Amino acid sequence: MRTEQDQQSRALYELSVLVYNILRSPPPPVSFSERPTAMSSSRRSPSTTQTTPAGFASLLLGISLALMLCGSVTFFIGFILMPWVLGLVMVFYVAGILSTLSMLGRSILCYATMPHKEIPAWKLL
Repeated sequence: MRTEQDQQSRALYELSVLVYNILRSPPPPVSFSERPTAMSSSRRSPSTTQTTPAGFASLLLGISLALMLCGSVTFFIGFILMPWVLGLVMVFYVAGILSTLSMLGRSILCYATMPHKEIPAWKLL
């Protein structure tokens, strides 16, 4: 139980680090086909970039879409395997019933074929 929680927390931590690194990543490089001008050179600054709200919304939309697809695939696999699981449970139930009937029949046959000793009346008192 503890290892399963550790694995889940590790996976959540890795997902958080991945999202954080995506949010911190620099923008794609500017194409050099434009002629640099005095105005464009003054605009460039070595400051860190910020993610726009639309970019952040797109990131969350992509994450939620990926989780929905994974959940749908998991549901489909479970839906396909459910008849097999139910069939296996029924086989185990039938095997349990047959085992119980077998033990009951053996005990009845054992009791019927055992020689009975006459118990004296004075021992019954």
